[in-house]
Amino acid sequence: MKKVALGRTGLRISPLVYGTLPLGPLQANLSPAAGGYLIRQALESGVNMLDTAELYETYPHVREGLKGYAGRVVLATKTHAPNAAQARSHVERALRELGVGQLDIVHLHGARLADPFVERAAVFEELLRMKDEGKIAHLGLSSHYITAIRKAADHPAVDVLHPLVNRSGMGILDGDAAEMAAAISAAAAAGKGVYAMKALAGGNLIGSARESLRFVLGIEGVHAVAVGMLSEAEIQANLKLFDGQDVEETVWARLESQKRRLRIMERFCTGCGACVEACTNHALTVEQKRVRLDNSACILCGYCAAACPQFIIRVI
Repeated sequence: MKKVALGRTGLRISPLVYGTLPLGPLQANLSPAAGGYLIRQALESGVNMLDTAELYETYPHVREGLKGYAGRVVLATKTHAPNAAQARSHVERALRELGVGQLDIVHLHGARLADPFVERAAVFEELLRMKDEGKIAHLGLSSHYITAIRKAADHPAVDVLHPLVNRSGMGILDGDAAEMAAAISAAAAAGKGVYAMKALAGGNLIGSARESLRFVLGIEGVHAVAVGMLSEAEIQANLKLFDGQDVEETVWARLESQKRRLRIMERFCTGCGACVEACTNHALTVEQKRVRLDNSACILCGYCAAACPQFIIRVI
Protein backbone atom coordinates (compact mmCIF):
# COMPACT_ATOMS: atom_id res chain seq x y z
CA MET A 1 0.00 0.00 0.00
CA LYS A 2 1.23 3.52 -0.81
CA LYS A 3 2.51 5.66 2.06
CA VAL A 4 1.90 9.37 2.69
CA ALA A 5 3.68 11.94 4.82
CA LEU A 6 1.95 12.62 8.15
CA GLY A 7 2.43 16.38 8.22
CA ARG A 8 5.90 17.39 9.31
CA THR A 9 6.41 14.46 11.71
CA GLY A 10 8.76 12.62 9.35
CA LEU A 11 6.45 9.60 9.57
CA ARG A 12 5.14 7.98 6.42
CA ILE A 13 1.92 6.09 6.96
CA SER A 14 -0.68 4.13 5.06
CA PRO A 15 -3.83 6.16 4.29
CA LEU A 16 -5.77 3.34 5.97
CA VAL A 17 -5.07 3.29 9.71
CA TYR A 18 -6.28 0.33 11.76
CA GLY A 19 -8.61 1.64 14.47
CA THR A 20 -8.55 -0.93 17.28
CA LEU A 21 -11.51 0.30 19.36
CA PRO A 22 -14.03 -2.26 17.99
CA LEU A 23 -11.76 -5.20 18.85
CA GLY A 24 -11.91 -4.69 22.61
CA PRO A 25 -14.43 -5.02 25.45
CA LEU A 26 -16.24 -1.76 24.59
CA GLN A 27 -17.51 -3.31 21.38
CA ALA A 28 -16.91 -6.77 19.83
CA ASN A 29 -14.89 -8.06 22.80
CA LEU A 30 -12.63 -10.25 20.70
CA SER A 31 -9.89 -12.18 22.44
CA PRO A 32 -6.37 -10.76 22.08
CA ALA A 33 -5.56 -13.72 19.83
CA ALA A 34 -8.52 -13.08 17.52
CA GLY A 35 -7.98 -9.33 17.43
CA GLY A 36 -4.26 -9.76 16.99
CA TYR A 37 -4.86 -12.05 14.04
CA LEU A 38 -6.87 -9.35 12.25
CA ILE A 39 -4.27 -6.70 13.02
CA ARG A 40 -1.55 -8.94 11.64
CA GLN A 41 -3.54 -9.54 8.44
CA ALA A 42 -3.76 -5.79 7.94
CA LEU A 43 -0.04 -5.29 8.63
CA GLU A 44 0.94 -8.02 6.21
CA SER A 45 -1.28 -6.38 3.58
CA GLY A 46 0.34 -2.94 3.84
CA VAL A 47 -1.24 -1.07 6.76
CA ASN A 48 1.54 0.38 8.93
CA MET A 49 -0.26 2.45 11.57
CA LEU A 50 -2.39 1.31 14.51
CA ASP A 51 -4.62 3.60 16.58
CA THR A 52 -5.49 2.64 20.14
CA ALA A 53 -6.11 4.29 23.53
CA GLU A 54 -5.97 3.67 27.26
CA LEU A 55 -9.77 3.69 27.22
CA TYR A 56 -10.08 0.99 24.54
CA GLU A 57 -8.34 -1.80 26.50
CA THR A 58 -6.86 -3.20 23.28
CA TYR A 59 -3.16 -3.16 24.10
CA PRO A 60 -3.13 -6.98 24.39
CA HIS A 61 -4.66 -7.24 20.91
CA VAL A 62 -2.07 -4.86 19.45
CA ARG A 63 0.83 -6.66 21.13
CA GLU A 64 -0.45 -9.98 19.81
CA GLY A 65 -0.64 -8.55 16.29
CA LEU A 66 2.90 -7.18 16.52
CA LYS A 67 4.41 -10.39 17.88
CA GLY A 68 7.22 -11.49 15.56
CA TYR A 69 6.41 -8.82 12.95
CA ALA A 70 9.59 -7.32 11.50
CA GLY A 71 8.12 -4.30 9.71
CA ARG A 72 7.96 -0.73 11.01
CA VAL A 73 4.61 0.03 12.66
CA VAL A 74 3.51 3.50 13.79
CA LEU A 75 1.75 3.28 17.16
CA ALA A 76 -0.68 5.99 18.28
CA THR A 77 -2.44 5.96 21.63
CA LYS A 78 -4.44 8.40 23.77
CA THR A 79 -4.86 9.40 27.38
CA HIS A 80 -8.15 10.68 28.75
CA ALA A 81 -6.53 11.41 32.13
CA PRO A 82 -7.87 14.40 34.09
CA ASN A 83 -4.54 14.99 35.86
CA ALA A 84 -0.80 14.73 35.27
CA ALA A 85 -0.13 11.69 37.48
CA GLN A 86 -2.78 9.62 35.74
CA ALA A 87 -1.55 10.74 32.32
CA ARG A 88 1.93 9.51 33.18
CA SER A 89 0.54 6.19 34.38
CA HIS A 90 -1.41 5.81 31.11
CA VAL A 91 1.70 6.40 28.99
CA GLU A 92 3.82 4.08 31.08
CA ARG A 93 1.18 1.37 30.87
CA ALA A 94 1.08 1.72 27.09
CA LEU A 95 4.86 1.39 26.86
CA ARG A 96 4.81 -1.64 29.13
CA GLU A 97 1.85 -3.46 27.62
CA LEU A 98 2.83 -2.76 24.01
CA GLY A 99 6.41 -3.76 24.73
CA VAL A 100 8.03 -0.69 23.15
CA GLY A 101 10.54 1.89 24.33
CA GLN A 102 8.82 4.86 22.70
CA LEU A 103 5.31 5.66 21.51
CA ASP A 104 5.15 7.33 18.10
CA ILE A 105 2.10 9.47 18.94
CA VAL A 106 0.27 10.15 22.19
CA HIS A 107 -2.91 12.20 21.95
CA LEU A 108 -4.52 14.23 24.64
CA HIS A 109 -7.89 12.50 24.34
CA GLY A 110 -10.22 15.48 24.65
CA ALA A 111 -13.43 14.57 22.88
CA ARG A 112 -15.56 16.90 25.01
CA LEU A 113 -12.97 19.61 25.68
CA ALA A 114 -13.50 22.82 23.71
CA ASP A 115 -10.17 24.21 24.96
CA PRO A 116 -8.05 21.21 25.98
CA PHE A 117 -4.88 23.27 26.44
CA VAL A 118 -6.62 25.18 29.24
CA GLU A 119 -8.89 22.46 30.60
CA ARG A 120 -6.09 19.86 30.61
CA ALA A 121 -3.08 22.17 30.89
CA ALA A 122 -1.35 20.03 33.54
CA VAL A 123 -1.87 16.89 31.48
CA PHE A 124 -0.37 18.47 28.39
CA GLU A 125 2.63 19.71 30.36
CA GLU A 126 3.19 16.18 31.65
CA LEU A 127 3.03 14.79 28.12
CA LEU A 128 5.62 17.37 27.09
CA ARG A 129 7.87 16.18 29.92
CA MET A 130 7.52 12.58 28.78
CA LYS A 131 8.39 13.65 25.26
CA ASP A 132 11.57 15.25 26.63
CA GLU A 133 12.27 11.96 28.43
CA GLY A 134 12.06 10.11 25.11
CA LYS A 135 8.91 8.16 25.94
CA ILE A 136 6.84 9.96 23.30
CA ALA A 137 7.96 10.96 19.81
CA HIS A 138 5.03 13.22 18.83
CA LEU A 139 2.18 14.86 20.73
CA GLY A 140 -1.33 14.99 19.36
CA LEU A 141 -4.92 15.93 20.08
CA SER A 142 -8.03 13.85 19.42
CA SER A 143 -11.22 15.88 19.49
CA HIS A 144 -14.84 16.20 18.45
CA TYR A 145 -14.62 20.02 18.66
CA ILE A 146 -13.85 22.30 15.71
CA THR A 147 -12.63 25.00 18.10
CA ALA A 148 -10.13 22.58 19.64
CA ILE A 149 -8.77 21.60 16.22
CA ARG A 150 -8.34 25.28 15.38
CA LYS A 151 -6.46 25.91 18.65
CA ALA A 152 -4.25 22.85 18.07
CA ALA A 153 -3.40 24.05 14.58
CA ASP A 154 -1.72 27.09 16.16
CA HIS A 155 -0.05 25.21 19.02
CA PRO A 156 3.69 24.72 18.34
CA ALA A 157 3.96 21.57 20.48
CA VAL A 158 1.16 19.68 18.70
CA ASP A 159 2.33 17.54 15.78
CA VAL A 160 -0.70 15.38 14.96
CA LEU A 161 -4.47 15.85 15.00
CA HIS A 162 -7.15 13.16 15.14
CA PRO A 163 -10.43 14.97 14.43
CA LEU A 164 -13.94 13.57 14.16
CA VAL A 165 -15.40 14.21 10.72
CA ASN A 166 -17.97 12.53 8.51
CA ARG A 167 -20.25 13.64 5.70
CA SER A 168 -23.30 13.94 7.97
CA GLY A 169 -21.43 15.93 10.63
CA MET A 170 -22.69 13.48 13.26
CA GLY A 171 -20.73 13.75 16.50
CA ILE A 172 -19.19 17.18 15.81
CA LEU A 173 -20.03 19.18 18.91
CA ASP A 174 -19.83 22.78 17.70
CA GLY A 175 -20.56 22.94 13.99
CA ASP A 176 -20.95 20.94 10.81
CA ALA A 177 -18.86 18.85 8.45
CA ALA A 178 -17.92 21.79 6.24
CA GLU A 179 -16.62 23.79 9.19
CA MET A 180 -14.61 20.85 10.49
CA ALA A 181 -13.19 20.24 7.01
CA ALA A 182 -12.06 23.87 6.85
CA ALA A 183 -10.37 23.57 10.26
CA ILE A 184 -8.63 20.37 9.14
CA SER A 185 -7.37 21.98 5.94
CA ALA A 186 -5.97 24.95 7.89
CA ALA A 187 -4.25 22.63 10.37
CA ALA A 188 -2.64 20.59 7.61
CA ALA A 189 -1.48 23.78 5.90
CA ALA A 190 0.21 24.68 9.19
CA GLY A 191 2.18 21.43 9.02
CA LYS A 192 0.12 19.24 11.31
CA GLY A 193 -0.37 15.57 10.53
CA VAL A 194 -4.08 14.70 10.29
CA TYR A 195 -5.76 11.33 10.40
CA ALA A 196 -9.52 11.37 10.76
CA MET A 197 -11.86 9.35 12.95
CA LYS A 198 -15.54 8.38 12.82
CA ALA A 199 -15.78 8.59 9.03
CA LEU A 200 -18.69 6.16 9.31
CA ALA A 201 -20.13 7.97 12.36
CA GLY A 202 -19.40 4.98 14.58
CA GLY A 203 -21.31 2.67 12.25
CA ASN A 204 -24.32 4.88 11.57
CA LEU A 205 -23.12 5.39 7.97
CA ILE A 206 -22.23 1.77 7.24
CA GLY A 207 -25.02 1.65 4.67
CA SER A 208 -23.09 4.16 2.56
CA ALA A 209 -19.58 3.19 3.64
CA ARG A 210 -17.85 3.73 0.31
CA GLU A 211 -19.37 7.16 -0.23
CA SER A 212 -18.67 8.14 3.37
CA LEU A 213 -15.03 7.02 3.34
CA ARG A 214 -14.36 8.73 0.01
CA PHE A 215 -15.87 11.93 1.38
CA VAL A 216 -13.41 12.04 4.28
CA LEU A 217 -10.47 10.96 2.12
CA GLY A 218 -11.33 13.80 -0.22
CA ILE A 219 -11.06 16.51 2.44
CA GLU A 220 -8.00 18.64 1.76
CA GLY A 221 -5.49 18.01 4.52
CA VAL A 222 -6.67 14.56 5.60
CA HIS A 223 -3.63 12.32 5.31
CA ALA A 224 -5.28 9.12 6.55
CA VAL A 225 -8.43 7.71 8.11
CA ALA A 226 -8.68 5.34 11.08
CA VAL A 227 -11.20 2.59 10.41
CA GLY A 228 -12.30 -0.12 12.81
CA MET A 229 -12.39 -3.52 11.10
CA LEU A 230 -13.74 -6.79 12.47
CA SER A 231 -13.16 -9.24 9.62
CA GLU A 232 -10.65 -10.11 6.93
CA ALA A 233 -13.28 -9.18 4.33
CA GLU A 234 -13.51 -5.64 5.77
CA ILE A 235 -9.74 -5.30 5.80
CA GLN A 236 -9.29 -6.38 2.20
CA ALA A 237 -12.22 -4.31 0.91
CA ASN A 238 -10.93 -1.17 2.65
CA LEU A 239 -7.38 -1.74 1.42
CA LYS A 240 -8.62 -1.82 -2.15
CA LEU A 241 -10.91 1.17 -1.66
CA PHE A 242 -8.10 3.27 -0.15
CA ASP A 243 -5.77 2.17 -2.95
CA GLY A 244 -8.28 3.16 -5.64
CA GLN A 245 -8.87 -0.42 -6.78
CA ASP A 246 -12.18 -1.95 -7.76
CA VAL A 247 -13.93 -4.23 -5.30
CA GLU A 248 -16.70 -6.65 -6.20
CA GLU A 249 -20.11 -5.05 -5.74
CA THR A 250 -21.33 -8.16 -3.91
CA VAL A 251 -18.60 -7.75 -1.29
CA TRP A 252 -19.48 -4.14 -0.52
CA ALA A 253 -23.20 -4.88 -0.67
CA ARG A 254 -22.69 -7.42 2.10
CA LEU A 255 -20.47 -5.13 4.18
CA GLU A 256 -22.82 -2.15 3.79
CA SER A 257 -25.80 -4.22 4.89
CA GLN A 258 -24.33 -4.77 8.36
CA LYS A 259 -26.04 -3.07 11.27
CA ARG A 260 -24.60 -1.96 14.60
CA ARG A 261 -26.39 -0.75 17.68
CA LEU A 262 -25.90 0.15 21.32
CA ARG A 263 -27.33 -2.47 23.65
CA ILE A 264 -28.28 -1.48 27.19
CA MET A 265 -29.45 -4.26 29.53
CA GLU A 266 -32.02 -2.03 31.18
CA ARG A 267 -33.21 -4.53 33.77
CA PHE A 268 -29.79 -4.33 35.44
CA CYS A 269 -29.44 -0.52 35.19
CA THR A 270 -29.25 1.31 38.53
CA GLY A 271 -29.64 4.77 37.01
CA CYS A 272 -26.30 6.00 38.40
CA GLY A 273 -25.73 8.34 35.43
CA ALA A 274 -22.04 7.49 34.89
CA CYS A 275 -22.73 6.70 31.25
CA VAL A 276 -24.50 10.03 30.75
CA GLU A 277 -21.38 11.91 31.85
CA ALA A 278 -19.20 9.79 29.56
CA CYS A 279 -21.32 10.24 26.44
CA THR A 280 -19.61 12.65 24.05
CA ASN A 281 -22.76 13.33 22.07
CA HIS A 282 -25.44 13.78 24.77
CA ALA A 283 -27.33 10.70 23.56
CA LEU A 284 -28.11 9.33 27.03
CA THR A 285 -30.40 10.49 29.82
CA VAL A 286 -31.64 8.96 33.05
CA GLU A 287 -35.40 8.71 33.43
CA GLN A 288 -37.19 6.92 36.25
CA LYS A 289 -33.87 5.48 37.44
CA ARG A 290 -33.10 3.89 34.07
CA VAL A 291 -30.84 5.12 31.28
CA ARG A 292 -32.55 6.04 28.01
CA LEU A 293 -30.89 6.22 24.58
CA ASP A 294 -31.53 8.71 21.77
CA ASN A 295 -30.49 6.61 18.78
CA SER A 296 -30.47 9.65 16.50
CA ALA A 297 -27.63 11.20 18.52
CA CYS A 298 -25.58 8.07 19.31
CA ILE A 299 -22.29 7.73 17.38
CA LEU A 300 -21.61 4.22 18.75
CA CYS A 301 -18.24 5.17 20.26
CA GLY A 302 -18.65 2.89 23.28
CA TYR A 303 -17.35 5.40 25.85
CA CYS A 304 -20.53 4.90 27.87
CA ALA A 305 -19.75 1.18 28.11
CA ALA A 306 -16.36 1.93 29.64
CA ALA A 307 -17.98 4.19 32.24
CA CYS A 308 -20.75 1.80 33.28
CA PRO A 309 -19.95 0.27 36.70
CA GLN A 310 -22.42 -2.55 36.03
CA PHE A 311 -20.89 -3.50 32.64
CA ILE A 312 -24.33 -3.62 31.02
CA ILE A 313 -23.69 -1.51 27.90
CA ARG A 314 -22.19 -2.83 24.66
CA VAL A 315 -21.85 -1.76 21.02
CA ILE A 316 -22.83 -4.86 19.03
